[in-house]
Amino acid sequence: MNKHSMTGLSLSVLAAAVLSACSLAPDYTRPDLAVENQWPVGINAAGERKVTDLDWHDLFPDPRLQAVIELALTNNRDLRIALARVEEARGLYGVQRADRFPGADLSVSRTGSRTPAAVAGTAKDVQVNRYDGNLNLLSFELDFWGRVANLSEAARAGYLASEENRRTVQLGLISDTANAYLTLQEMEERAGLARETVATRNETRKLVALRREVGVAGDLDYLTADGALETAKADLANIERQRLQAATALGLLVGSPLPKDLPAARPLIEQDIAPNLAADLPSDVLLRRPDVKAAEQQLIAANANIGAARAAFLPKIVLTGAFGSASPLLNGLFKGGTESWSFTPSIHQPLFDWGRNSGNLDVAEARKVIAVASYEKTIQTAFKEVADLLAARDTLIDQLKAQDANRKSQDERLRLTDARFKAGIASNLELLDAQRDSFTAQQNAVQVRRQLLSTTAQLYKALGGSEEKRKES
Repeated sequence: MNKHSMTGLSLSVLAAAVLSACSLAPDYTRPDLAVENQWPVGINAAGERKVTDLDWHDLFPDPRLQAVIELALTNNRDLRIALARVEEARGLYGVQRADRFPGADLSVSRTGSRTPAAVAGTAKDVQVNRYDGNLNLLSFELDFWGRVANLSEAARAGYLASEENRRTVQLGLISDTANAYLTLQEMEERAGLARETVATRNETRKLVALRREVGVAGDLDYLTADGALETAKADLANIERQRLQAATALGLLVGSPLPKDLPAARPLIEQDIAPNLAADLPSDVLLRRPDVKAAEQQLIAANANIGAARAAFLPKIVLTGAFGSASPLLNGLFKGGTESWSFTPSIHQPLFDWGRNSGNLDVAEARKVIAVASYEKTIQTAFKEVADLLAARDTLIDQLKAQDANRKSQDERLRLTDARFKAGIASNLELLDAQRDSFTAQQNAVQVRRQLLSTTAQLYKALGGSEEKRKES
């Protein structure tokens, strides 16, 4: 290939790069929020701590809980799948992006042929032996209409969506692991209260049995005490079942058995997971959530695919070429006078495809409609999730205050009634009522406290997590 030909080829490649800026994709604009830009009336979104400045280590100060979350981030299979999908999408983007640039390869080939004299029209047979060594310009499309560029943009958006999906999985894993851990701790504490109740009611039944022997209590008193003991045993069995199920749920999230050398668990009352998280306006909160960002990237990909589908109706110019050496002998390659070259531009104009391109454009446009609706639904779902958690937080704070006050009252009532019973002033029925109400109040207080802590963990996820953690991801 001479200098003029090489210059022409270089200019063609340069023109491809310039002309690839042309795109037939619709101008992308982010859809308006499909929700109000204020939280519903009665929702208190104020708080002292901003999620963007709060790493999950700060939100969950319990060393044992932190260790469990770290194990989950290392071993959870759903997160491994999400990570692998990110790598898959990154690879697909790399493959698609490569089509935007000319490719080249080296080749060495041998061609041998023999043509009979009668066919060749010569006095004797014609035998040809040829060796070629070339630098080949692979088939490269001049992207006049942005088809390849739009396909590359769609692949890039798919990769970014997979990355946001990974962040969604990771943030959800942190929240779900914390919730499962707190639920297990709740069941541990409730089981402890149930065991204490069984022991207390067993002592009460023994005392009533002694009184029956001396004629102070009757059979009805004994049967009442015995029934209360069996009820407490049934409650304990029920709570034990829930405790085992909670342990299994946590193990599934963690993805491996919990090590024996973990720090000791803190009771729920010492978890110190402050619920005072602040929520900005919906437009600020929702648009930074990874699931919303993933839905928008899918919309961007659908928008780019429309441009690629439109470009399929227009002419496509493809360049191929080679520069190298040709010789009848292998050892003659690359010697003087053996230079060879070829340059083959071609143009393809669709004529009759029986509606294939039209169908592909219809599919691309329909998928964009689906992507817009999916994006808007994701926004609406996120809005509801945050609003519900904000409402739950405030009501659970008030509920916990009332439950704690009731627990203290019922504990004091039980203490006084037990003293009166032992003194022979209060009846067995009064004591059983006090024990039952005290047990219920204690169980309810533990349950509501766990609900409040879990709500904070879920709210951290719903608000999009901290920016610091997202950068680390």
